[in-house]
Amino acid sequence: MKINSIDPRVNRSKIDPEKKFEEAKELDQWQTFEVFQQIKRGMHHQHVGCVHAPSPEIAFLFAKEQYARRGQCVNIWVVKSSDVFATEYEDADIFDSAPEKFHRDPSTYKVMDRIQAFKERQKS
Repeated sequence: MKINSIDPRVNRSKIDPEKKFEEAKELDQWQTFEVFQQIKRGMHHQHVGCVHAPSPEIAFLFAKEQYARRGQCVNIWVVKSSDVFATEYEDADIFDSAPEKFHRDPSTYKVMDRIQAFKERQKS
């Protein structure tokens, strides 16, 4: 049996219509999926929110409806929240850099004045 929809993305999805989901028990909840959206090809994906769904395929459809229906979007990722690994806020010191290595920070280079002066010399 094939799912027929007026939305071609639903028709192209790999949802098995014969798949039966196990009966929800009291206080059961669906998995949480993080949604990342790409606005234009070549741009980075950005986190836009989360959805709750029984499977990644359904999460994709929910994400499309929730986050890509009104705005511009060329690609969506859905990732189980449990698969996202993040640092603890107490471990923030692992991102501290050594103060004697300031040359690695591009903001320490003040070249815009020299660039503007060079442009002015080129004009005259």
